[in-house]
Amino acid sequence: MHTFRGSRPTLEAVASHAGVSRATVSRVVNGGPGVREEVREKVRHSVEELGYVPNNAARTLVTRRTGAVAVVIAEPESRVFADPFFAQQLRGISRELSDHDTQLLLMMLERQKDYARIGRYLSAGHVDGALMFSLHGDDPLPAMALQTGLPAVFGGRPGWPGAEDDPDLLYVDTDNRGGARQAVAHLQERGRRTVAVINGPLDQTSALDRLHGYCDALGIGAHEADPSLVAQGDFTAEGGERAMARLLDVSPGLDAVFAGNDLMASGALRTLRARGRRVPDDVAVVGYDDLEPAAWAEPPLTTVRQDVEGMGGMMAELLLRRIGLAEESVDAAPPRPVVTPATLVVRDSS
Repeated sequence: MHTFRGSRPTLEAVASHAGVSRATVSRVVNGGPGVREEVREKVRHSVEELGYVPNNAARTLVTRRTGAVAVVIAEPESRVFADPFFAQQLRGISRELSDHDTQLLLMMLERQKDYARIGRYLSAGHVDGALMFSLHGDDPLPAMALQTGLPAVFGGRPGWPGAEDDPDLLYVDTDNRGGARQAVAHLQERGRRTVAVINGPLDQTSALDRLHGYCDALGIGAHEADPSLVAQGDFTAEGGERAMARLLDVSPGLDAVFAGNDLMASGALRTLRARGRRVPDDVAVVGYDDLEPAAWAEPPLTTVRQDVEGMGGMMAELLLRRIGLAEESVDAAPPRPVVTPATLVVRDSS
């Protein structure tokens, strides 16, 4: 690569080197239309040869794009960095954004006042769009995106009033209800008769859908579930430990438990071990997610697999399409919500 001493090469220098106009170079550098492929290739060669680096501030003025996307996780950093689910999802998002030369800006919610900080940032035009996930109940984040007009894609089926009727709403989810139904049906097929459930936070649609799937398999409505077989967790291993202890205290005869994610299932395994219960001989355990630690558990954990990394990539792809940064054929259908399949993975714990 040719290097310059002193000032860095300018747009004019690239135009002169490529034998084209400054406007043509600008269109190529900024991804604009109307340039033949052979001319684009000539400009790209000159950019590489001269070591030209676009001025991002100037490019933003021309394209009205920042080249950055906010990833907003409605959880404190202690939860985000302790749960491999978020690492997998961020990996998929990061890979897709990198393929489109777009930067990832990670934002988390530690305190209530962080909502105002994030709202100010999103409304100030610092990013081209937002990916939001792990939303709870009446979370104000969706309204913030709506108020600012910022394109957004959500991780998980939105549960706020009117969401189902919004034709422009984009989200990526897995078949949580169907996956839970598979998990409990598997336990029943193995001869388990007293199946308990450890829920995630029920102000999240994923946890609510998994509870409904559990009830579907038992042939009951959610309001008919035996309260002595239902324990509330918080999607953490510690929450799973506490929930499993409560279940054993009130229903010592239970012979199976479906936990709403793998972390809670791992906590349940610890409690069962501490109480002298053999898995799966005395109590069978099934989790949800199939993240890497599930296969390392003792015993290896039967779980419901969802493609967490792939779902992250799909979220990023939908957002890039919405803001016009992903190439599409002229007859491509407009982006729509995506619900991915869930698959049971049977291991030793059941």
